[in-house]
Parts: sequence; C-alpha cells; structure tokens
Amino acid sequence: MRILKVVQSYYPFQEKGGTVVKVRGLARGLAGRGHAVTVLSADFGVKERAASDLKLEQSDWGWRGSCDGVEAIYLPVIGSYRALTLNPRVLRFCRDSLRKFDVVHFYGLYDMLGPPVSRYCRKLGVPYVVEPMGMYRPIDRGFQLKALWHRSVGRSFLRGASRIIATSELEQQELIEDGLPAEKVIIRYNGIEGRPDRTPTPGAFRAKWAIGSNEPLIMFIGRLIPRKGADTLIEAFARACPNSGYLVIAGPEGESGYRAYLERCARENHIESRVIFTGALYDAEKNALLADGDLFALPSRYENFANAAAEAMAYGVPVIVTNSCGIRSLVEGQAGLVIDQSPTALADAIRRIVSDRVLYAKFQEGCRRVTEQLSWNGLSEQMEVHYTRLTAPPTQSIETRAIVATR
Repeated sequence: MRILKVVQSYYPFQEKGGTVVKVRGLARGLAGRGHAVTVLSADFGVKERAASDLKLEQSDWGWRGSCDGVEAIYLPVIGSYRALTLNPRVLRFCRDSLRKFDVVHFYGLYDMLGPPVSRYCRKLGVPYVVEPMGMYRPIDRGFQLKALWHRSVGRSFLRGASRIIATSELEQQELIEDGLPAEKVIIRYNGIEGRPDRTPTPGAFRAKWAIGSNEPLIMFIGRLIPRKGADTLIEAFARACPNSGYLVIAGPEGESGYRAYLERCARENHIESRVIFTGALYDAEKNALLADGDLFALPSRYENFANAAAEAMAYGVPVIVTNSCGIRSLVEGQAGLVIDQSPTALADAIRRIVSDRVLYAKFQEGCRRVTEQLSWNGLSEQMEVHYTRLTAPPTQSIETRAIVATR
C-alpha cells in the first residue's frame, strides 16, 4: 500500500511537539509492515538540522529525506505566522505525485498543507483520513482565525474525510457532540517508543542535578503554557512535600514569559531551591530523567491524550493526570490516579502515591500493561486495517449478487 502522511512538522524538528513523535512512530511501523510511506511536511531548515540517520537529497519539491524506510518531503517555506507556513510547491507535488498514493492521512488542523492536498484528493478520488489531534475545539488562542478556518476551508476538508481519528474517548465524544458523523469517528490511541535498547545509567540525571537517591523526584514534561497546569503542580508540590523532594519541570517555553511566571510561583511557595527547570529535553536526556523519576504529574486543564504520561509509564513510573486528559481511561485505577484540577486534589494524590509503597507497586505493574497496549507496532497494525478498508474495492450488495446469480 502507498501511504502519504501530511503534517506541518516532522522529524528532526522534535521541538515542535508530540506530533513529530507520533507521525514518525506510525510511519516507521507501517514501513516495517511492508508499506511504502511518504511524509509531506514543511522545511524549517532541515539541511542545517539533519540528523546523522537522515539521508537528504534535492527533489523537484524541496529536500527529500530517507530514514528507517520512510521517505520525507520537506517543502520550502516562503512565509510563516505562528505555526502556519506558506509552501507554494505543495501544488506542484499534488499535480506530480498525489495520484500514485492509495490513501492519505492528515495530522492536525489550521495549517496551509491539509486543505490544498485534500482538495486534490477529492478531485482525484483518493480516500483520506483526518486526525485533529485535539485541535477541533480551539482552546489556547487564535479563536477568531480558527473559526474562520472552519467556516472556509475546514468545512470541506472534514466533510470529505472517509474517517476521522480520535486519540481518546474524550476526543471522540467531543467530535461527535460538535456534529461530526459518529460512523466516521474512530479511536486509535497515541503510542510510545518504550524503553530504548540501551537504557540510561541509573542515577545519571540525579547526579547531574545533585538530587539525592532517597529524595522523591516528581516530574512534569511538556510545553510551558498555562493550559498544562505547571503552576498548579508547583503549589501542590509545596503542600505535599514541604521539606524534601524535588520537582523537575522539563519542556520548552511555549508562551513568552511563562517560565518566569513559574519561577516566581516557586519563590512565592518558598521551594525555589527544590524546583528544577531544565528546558526542553529530548532523546537520551529525557530518558535519563524518566529513568530516575518516581512520579509523573500532569494537571492539565485540557489534554487530548498526554504523550508524556504514556512515556513515563513505559519506564514504570506511576502518573497523576486530571479528568480533562484523554489518557485518563488508561490510567485510572491501573497506572496512577485521575483527579480534578485543584491544587488540593493534586497534593493529596502526590502524598498518597509517594507514601503508600503497596499502591506504588500496584501502579508500576499497571504501567507495564498499559505500555503493552500502546506499542507503535500494534497501533500501526490498527491503522493498516483502517487503510485497507478504505482502499478495498466496494463489495457488491446482497441484492446485486442475487441478480447476477440468476442471470
């Protein structure tokens, strides 16, 4: 099967968020199952950022990369606004190549790649699926522009989709409530890499940051934006661990000035010496943190799934998430606690997990079971089934077969 994946950002631009990890995981999984997979994305400077495992060459549409059996096309950018980019060569790519693909998978909304490619899909009769990734309901900013997108190109983009992928029961419910056809909306969770083959040296992260081996280490991993609730976590940590323990807040600043605000919160709660801001951590550095952490907490006010929580569970680390996180159905009573968004509830949950070793061991075992459900290989197989159904020739109805049989 020839599969095209269309996404605003792709590897090696990991700072662009969890989408890069998701698309790469699914693309590699499908390539490993024998499919020809191409990723169409924007070029944010791939020539300067190219990783050693990414082989690059020029093409008619921009840089062409190859890694792990997946082809990637990086379209030149002539202008941008926030996450939006203008990529004029996308039209040439569609004219030259789109008809060779059996199915197209779009990730995310509110970009300038999805609408033109989907228009060509409808024109050529190529089936496609859309994965909104929690973006359907605007929640952070740009509400007017996003509403305009829905009224203009978004309506035909979504209406023409053969399937719409929700990554949690929470998102599925929201999509159906907002009017998308229930028969089109299907669930496929986000996946995780699991532990790397070469695990980090135990204690490496603690040694780097002078954290004692007996000190509880609470982790927050994610973009520093108000929605993710790191400010709530700082207050709850001060209540739950007033005299010992460390809180590590790892992630890029997603809103200007927000890290300074969080640092002020730590000072006001008199725990600034025990709150560590590492900035963004990737690959080996992030793995070292996960290997040494005792507890992961994400008090997000809304989270379509919560990839970082899933990554923590892959390391056997119990998690705390709010009831506004899509991953809650996998966590609750199995790998951690699901709470409301108040600092009091979060502080109580931290105390309970850190102090109850029997409960902690139970959640660690639950982490293993959840991790098995979220392997990229299994999730790629799920997508393979959905793609196959969309690309299979239509079967004859019972009535048609009966007529043919009587001739």
